[in-house]
Amino acid sequence: MPKPNESNAIFTENVLQQFAVDPRISYPSYMPMDAFIDVERLRALDGYIRARLKKRVSATENNDLAFFTGPYKLEAEALALPGTKMVYLSRSERPDRYLDLDQTGLWHPTEAAIEFSALMDFISTLPFKATGRMLIMYDTEPRPVTAHRDHMETDICHDFIWMRTNKKKPFYMLNHVTGEKLYVNSYSAWFDSVNQFHGSDGHNGLSFSIRVDGVFTDEFKKQIPKPSINKASTPSLWAAQYKR
Repeated sequence: MPKPNESNAIFTENVLQQFAVDPRISYPSYMPMDAFIDVERLRALDGYIRARLKKRVSATENNDLAFFTGPYKLEAEALALPGTKMVYLSRSERPDRYLDLDQTGLWHPTEAAIEFSALMDFISTLPFKATGRMLIMYDTEPRPVTAHRDHMETDICHDFIWMRTNKKKPFYMLNHVTGEKLYVNSYSAWFDSVNQFHGSDGHNGLSFSIRVDGVFTDEFKKQIPKPSINKASTPSLWAAQYKR
């Protein structure tokens, strides 16, 4: 049995390992989704969401859960609980399990979905035939979110859209081998969360983003290329082929 420090070294090596992907793919990368959503309607929600988040922050009791990066951090010593809070717009019938994010039958609207009803109305226009986990991630202080991978299952690719109502939150993809960091420049994105790391820099004042997981519509999926290996790399293959 490995000694504790040997176990840590093995774990770190596993986290940093590279998986085989289609040769057309390069990292870091992300697929901009602005062409497939109503960006102006999303941007118009900025003040609406901001006001409700500020109200939650100033409440005597704020029970919003802390965002947990999971164990697959770029640096073992980095914070797994960086300070970001989450507003769950839907909740699973089961205890939190990352691989359940797109199990749409398990997820049901929360009271926060009523509080953020205009956002829910917008979410209903996205190219999903059903939604699973839906949440808002926010912070009121300039704290970075630790670079991390969501999981290590290369045969799983979650259908999701990451969104923001403004471009203030400095969110990035990272190639851990080259050290190259690519900041998202769009209002929405879908990205490979397995074969590359992602995180964000700190921002002064309130910053937030939204993530909606689910199952894309059949019509929408028709335009998404399918890699022959490493299903998790699908967003990056699409990004490599997509003509902007």
